[in-house]
Amino acid sequence: MAVVAAAQMTPEEFIRTAQSIEAEVGRTIVGQAELLRGVLTCVIVGGHALLEGLPGLGKTATVRTLGEVLDLQFSRVQFTPDLMPSDITGTNIIHEDEHGNRDFRFQSGPVFANLVLADEINRATPKTQSALLEAMQEKAVTVGNARHPLPDPFFVLATQNPVDMEGTYPLPEAQLDRFLYKLLVPFPDARDLVQILERTTGGAEAGGRKVGDAPTVRAMSDLARAVPVAPHVLEHAAEVVLLTHPEHPHAPQLVRRYVRYGSSPRGAQSLVLGAKVNALLDGRYNASIEDINAVALPALRHRLIRNYEGESEGITADQIVQQVTESLTSAAARI
Repeated sequence: MAVVAAAQMTPEEFIRTAQSIEAEVGRTIVGQAELLRGVLTCVIVGGHALLEGLPGLGKTATVRTLGEVLDLQFSRVQFTPDLMPSDITGTNIIHEDEHGNRDFRFQSGPVFANLVLADEINRATPKTQSALLEAMQEKAVTVGNARHPLPDPFFVLATQNPVDMEGTYPLPEAQLDRFLYKLLVPFPDARDLVQILERTTGGAEAGGRKVGDAPTVRAMSDLARAVPVAPHVLEHAAEVVLLTHPEHPHAPQLVRRYVRYGSSPRGAQSLVLGAKVNALLDGRYNASIEDINAVALPALRHRLIRNYEGESEGITADQIVQQVTESLTSAAARI
């Protein structure tokens, strides 16, 4: 499969490239179409993704295969309690030349890659987790007095296990907010499970062929960000975020009762960027309110902080976000 030229990508080329990426990753990963679409959206717009699911559901394999299909430099960091910040960012080491002269030189860490898989990120201490904050936000790391830019493009795709919480450190809200999407990885159904067994218990497993590269990703990002969004759609995105705050006069019942803090402005940015990609992949060249609602769950579920009552009664962030979007849809229908 030929790599699509990066310069001045057309919407038709965008759709064909995205479909080719999903098809090639699908040669290795069974099912998980929604997960792949969410990860691909984050990669296209230059955002980061948090993948949450039980072990063995293909989170790591999906990220690694996507890196191979896009011919991106891939790096994996297995987070453990004894991992140090310098193990991620790199450090200055003493270098000695042939004449015996010594100086400090920067030895880059695994974060210097296009696609960084932070596996089981919640197993690392807060100090180590914070080492990713600058990288995720500024796309650079500072070691000593020197600032080192990261490769372009740069994405962090992190995974965490929602069940085994012993010996883990929940991600702070400041770091969660830097993820464009939080994607939930479901357990496969019977048909998908049979296909997984057929592919992994026989001969050599199929691998995805390269259908893109870094310039292709940058061209897709440029096109996606150029998708027009009408003022009323932007207003809808803003209203969705505002209604996640319990102090808002029109906040739904679930928000007022079970939410402690609502989404940040980054949530609105995630809604708009995700809606643009969603529209393009659907063959439309402008984002709509329906696109905003379609990406509301992955864009906002990790940005809502429930209060004690919400957690004790098992109210999920997804239920709250769904009520927010439904309340706005009902209000618009009454006008």
